[in-house]
Parts: sequence; structure tokens; C-alpha cells
Amino acid sequence: MPAAMKPVMVKRVYEAPARADGTRVLVDRLWPRGLSKARAAVDQWLRDLAPSDALRKWYHARPETDAWPIFRKRYLKELARDESTDALRELYRLANQRKRLTLLFASKNEKHNNAVVLKNLIEGMRKPPTGTGPGGIRASRERQAKVMPRRN
Repeated sequence: MPAAMKPVMVKRVYEAPARADGTRVLVDRLWPRGLSKARAAVDQWLRDLAPSDALRKWYHARPETDAWPIFRKRYLKELARDESTDALRELYRLANQRKRLTLLFASKNEKHNNAVVLKNLIEGMRKPPTGTGPGGIRASRERQAKVMPRRN
């Protein structure tokens, strides 16, 4: 994590907003049930960063099992897809601003949710998988070119 970057916070969207939250970004695909937009005080909604419906349903069907490591791995693979590139770029841009960044989620599980994975990703603990071999390297370069275009 760059020295100038403030720590990323994660918070349930149902908790009251606070000035210390800084920029509040909702990272769920669906709007939280029973919560008005005014009460949520969301600055940005990056729904393309949310896990797929299939992955979300799979994970929520296994609350007592040790599905968290599998969920994290599958979610990171989803984040490596082209569909997530623009939303990831925006998330990194927000994280590099001077304001604190708070990732908002609706899940009741405060320890194991997609916002925690995104926080770790931003803070450099885990990168999305890129694959191995020539195909993986080419895909990685193509994704990088979309995120960081060359300057002439």
C-alpha cells in the first residue's frame, strides 16, 4: 500500500454514515433491502465489482462450512474478467484519492464478504489470478493495457 494511501475501511451499509467514512462505495450487485438512497449516503455504486449471482448464492448456501477460501478464490477469478476492468480501475482511482475509502456491503457476515476481498486487493495483499503460460501472460498484458494505457 503506498504511503500516501489511507487504509480502506469496510462497513455494513445499514450502519449510520460517519464523516470519517470518506468516500462511501457500495460494492453489492443489488440495492440493500429497505434502505433509502438518502439514508445509505452512497457516493458511488460499483455493482460490477460484486460477485456473480451464482457465486453469491453458492456461498450463502454454505454458512456453516469452511467455504470462505473457495469463495475468495472464485471471486478473485471473477474480478480478473474483462467485465470487471472498468469498475476495478474506478475503485483503485478512488482508493488513491486523499479521502478515506469505505467499502459498503449488505451481508450480515462482517468478516467474510466481498468487500473484505476488495479491501485486501486494494491494499496489495492479493491480486486477481492471471493464469500461467503464454495464454495467461497474454491475457494479463491485455488487461494491464486496458487499465494503464501506454503513453506516447
